[in-house]
Amino acid sequence: MIRIGIIGYGHRVACLATGQLKNAAPDMQVVGVVDPNEAGVRKRLSDWGCEDQKNVPFFKDIHELIRKSKPDGLIIGTRCNLHTPLAIQAAKYDIPLYLEKPVSISMRQAQDLEKAFCKTRCQVVVSFPLRVSPLCERVKDDIREGVVGKAEHIAALNYVPYGTCYWQEGYRNFNITQGLFLQKATHDLDYMTYLMGSPIVRVAAMATYGHVFGGKKRKGISCSTCDATVTCLESPENRRRVGLGSKKETDHPCLYSVDCGSPATGTNEDCSSCLVEFATGAHGIYTQVFFTRRDAGRRGSIVSGYKGTVSFDWYTGEIRRVRHFQPFSDTVKGSGGEGGHFSGDDELARDFFNLIRGRIKRSRTPIETGLASVYACLAAKASAETGRFVKVRQVGL
Repeated sequence: MIRIGIIGYGHRVACLATGQLKNAAPDMQVVGVVDPNEAGVRKRLSDWGCEDQKNVPFFKDIHELIRKSKPDGLIIGTRCNLHTPLAIQAAKYDIPLYLEKPVSISMRQAQDLEKAFCKTRCQVVVSFPLRVSPLCERVKDDIREGVVGKAEHIAALNYVPYGTCYWQEGYRNFNITQGLFLQKATHDLDYMTYLMGSPIVRVAAMATYGHVFGGKKRKGISCSTCDATVTCLESPENRRRVGLGSKKETDHPCLYSVDCGSPATGTNEDCSSCLVEFATGAHGIYTQVFFTRRDAGRRGSIVSGYKGTVSFDWYTGEIRRVRHFQPFSDTVKGSGGEGGHFSGDDELARDFFNLIRGRIKRSRTPIETGLASVYACLAAKASAETGRFVKVRQVGL
């Protein structure tokens, strides 16, 4: 039996614990939880039919959990602002750690986290499933095999068809997320770095705020207390009419209220983009849009070199390869990949348990990847705020 301790048992971790993690290790047992909302967690476990966890003990902190339950591994899935302080506590123990992204939300947090992990043998699996997804790995193999020659440019897109969650759920709390470069682009800048084989050293970014979501509707308003549900495109009835969202949805917080914040106080961006320079001298672009819907969803990249171009999209599961100096082009259609984050969550679950079992000595997404992405995202955030190029702090320097 593999004994797991969970710190922050919210919806995301519950999905992992009952899905990818359980599939990767059927003998996994949750032996302790740290979460201030014990009643909420126990209700979730009951609703999800987690009979094997209904009597799991709760503890006040990580230290008590480890001392009394002696877990083989830890999972941190709290709100984003707590990832760093809790990971620093976990670093004191020689126990594999699964850490949700972003690993930090500020420069101070990131530097403190880096310092803590300079002094530990704790191995970390950062939740970067795109990097290890089968589609991304196949593209990386193409690049290694010389399909494009030396990778000189990357153009990455993320047109998010479910972006309303960043204004109607807890993600809209800017104090917790610090915006969508850190919340969303942290995935993409990581896999871009992986494909290009080089860290990002400089960023220029722009962002658009308050053009689509956010607004001046009163604090605490939801669809059930609003008189505009007939005309509002985001009301549950109008979403159902065009096949958006859950058919069971009957109410949600307003996407146009002051609760979403403002450009002055801090708010998520409707869309944002950045120009990035890699240490090799290559460069690329990344853009993310959060008001797209339905078939407009797209996530992937175009990687180009002198000898060829490779492009891919996770939503279609396709890779297109063009050889510039040969009369050959082809499209590869992947099979599977329907799992969490295009099957990347399955790969990370296996890595986590292989670390615990001693089958591997190092994660494919170690703490350094989480820090490198945070430093790049913080640079993008600072650039969007100042209108200037910003140098990216490098891990270990």
